[in-house]
Amino acid sequence: MKIDEVNQYGKQQFAETLGWVFEDSPWVAERAWRHRPFASRTHLCETMKGEVEEASYQEQLALLRAHPDLGTRAKISSGSAGEQAGAGLDKLTEAEYARLMELNTAYRDKFAFPFLYAVKGSNKFEIFEALERRLNSGREDEFPEALGQVYKIASFRLEGLITE
Repeated sequence: MKIDEVNQYGKQQFAETLGWVFEDSPWVAERAWRHRPFASRTHLCETMKGEVEEASYQEQLALLRAHPDLGTRAKISSGSAGEQAGAGLDKLTEAEYARLMELNTAYRDKFAFPFLYAVKGSNKFEIFEALERRLNSGREDEFPEALGQVYKIASFRLEGLITE
């Protein structure tokens, strides 16, 4: 679809079409809708990011928590599944999977939200390295880093959805 088409959507259709871009958080799209028309996909993405930036801490935390743990074999959104498969997280050895689950648990226990990483263009080795490195971060650094990763994920998703 093109940005001109998106600009014509009513609020409900806009939220239904774009609400998944920020994982299980349609409120981002609902709030961004009022800023139409968007000049480009980038403008839309920046507007959606701005809505998250203006959201309360609790809303931001809920957004982070809406994302699945990387590599989980439980039910995840089709967007997350495709992204994770592209990084090879669907083909981990048993030992790699066990290590990833261990690191995910340690991360979640420390920060109270899942490890977030925009996996597109990355491989499992880069993801493991980032997870191990970021486990050493403090919450004051990791919360904005996690939000930054969410913004990258949303940008990748919009690239796949809206043509320029």
